[in-house]
Amino acid sequence: MDGFGGGFNLKQIEKQGNKFKTLFLTFFKIGLFTFGGGYAMIPLIEYEIVERHKWIETKDILDIFAIAESTPGVIAINTATFVGYKVAGFWGSLLATLGVAIPSFVIISIISLFFVQFQNLEWVAYAFNGIRAGVIVLILGAVVKMGQKGQYNPLTIILLVLAFLLASFTQINVVFLILGGAIVGLVYQVLLKKNPANNNHEVKK
Repeated sequence: MDGFGGGFNLKQIEKQGNKFKTLFLTFFKIGLFTFGGGYAMIPLIEYEIVERHKWIETKDILDIFAIAESTPGVIAINTATFVGYKVAGFWGSLLATLGVAIPSFVIISIISLFFVQFQNLEWVAYAFNGIRAGVIVLILGAVVKMGQKGQYNPLTIILLVLAFLLASFTQINVVFLILGGAIVGLVYQVLLKKNPANNNHEVKK
């Protein structure tokens, strides 16, 4: 039987099923084996979707993380939804999102049953201190790795330093930092298009 249901054959269905399975299992592993959530997940997400499965090109990964961070929701969930949709449409986004969310949901549900009884134990406090230190290292590693992939000019360096200072030493909401960066980027590109000489200079660099 070569085909059925509007031209889909068994090989196509099997290939699509394998794609769904790979998406789910990949993001399930990311959700299961990364601790600290959010930015601590970035190194493993990048390895899986760029280096191992090659779903996303290296040059696009920073843009994807920027989109995932600047939209409502957790960065890991948003990234899974975006990548899943790019690879296999709606069902791919659904399976990737479920894959990354299920491990956290199950584990935290189990922990919540016993946390109150064990939170005052001395060895539990020691374990959390070690976990915090490990999470900090993971986040710093993600910052360094992503920083190496960035494209820099005087404007981006100024924005980077300014955003760091404002986020670290003021109470400003990070939403305003994201919106401010987006507005500055749009204005900068509009000015470049109006002045071809500057645009050519940037390209030559």
